[in-house]
Amino acid sequence: MRLTTDNKFKKLIVIGDRVLIRPAKPNERTETGLYLPPGVGEREKVQQGYVIKTGPGYAIPMPIEEESWKGSEEQVKYVPLQAKEGDLAIFLLSGATEVLYENDKYYIVPQSAILMLEREEDM
Repeated sequence: MRLTTDNKFKKLIVIGDRVLIRPAKPNERTETGLYLPPGVGEREKVQQGYVIKTGPGYAIPMPIEEESWKGSEEQVKYVPLQAKEGDLAIFLLSGATEVLYENDKYYIVPQSAILMLEREEDM
């Protein structure tokens, strides 16, 4: 599912290195054949789902420069995340937070809990 201007995820802002993931159904298989058998998800506490939205990344601290001619604007720079909208993510449930949004279940996952991503070539 791609984020578009008319869908319900437009209002959501994901913070920092977090990723919003819609869980895949246990028997859902990707076009390339990747899927987790039901036993793996239960035994290993691993889940898979599709990336719906990502945060800006890891914040990089800005050097403190006290120069009178510069404005007081603080510009934050980020190291971008590897996860992109539409990727299939396999992640650890122990690092995820389950949320309900408009009666659907999603996970908010830090990038460090994502084990693997599958990305379509044309994305």
